[in-house]
Amino acid sequence: MADQPQQTTTPPQRQLVLQKIYIKDLSYESPKAPEIFRTNATPQTQLNIRSSNFDLGGGNIEVTLTMTIESKDKEATIFLIEIAQAGVFLIDGYTPQERAVLLGSFCPATLYPYAREAISDVVVKGGFPSLLLQPINFDSLFAQASKSAMEQAAAAAVPQPPAEERH
Repeated sequence: MADQPQQTTTPPQRQLVLQKIYIKDLSYESPKAPEIFRTNATPQTQLNIRSSNFDLGGGNIEVTLTMTIESKDKEATIFLIEIAQAGVFLIDGYTPQERAVLLGSFCPATLYPYAREAISDVVVKGGFPSLLLQPINFDSLFAQASKSAMEQAAAAAVPQPPAEERH
């Protein structure tokens, strides 16, 4: 009996390549200008952030980091910025769990510095002092979102007792 060569299967090679970065949408409003420049406003700034992705095929995925920054003085809006910073990433050879982490944490973290720079530039061009957005821990945000989604799924899976009928 002849020895048969052992066949080994090599796992698919992993690829994570940033193909393109671009601003998909950018909006700036300063409804109180120029009056706001003559006041002693004490702005409070709020940041809302979310990410989404779209499969382009061939392992290419568009990831979009959407940020809304609103600066207010009491109830008056000083400025409002909305940006959709996007990138195309080639992601291949990863497990579904690894891919979810890349799309939910790594890719938005890669896009964030570009969005942060664009926001700062727009604020300055709008006549205001530079806005320095602090670093964001996307790993932590992704972990929180995953935990929340699991808790909601678990709560939805628990059978609810039927409501009592009243006579």
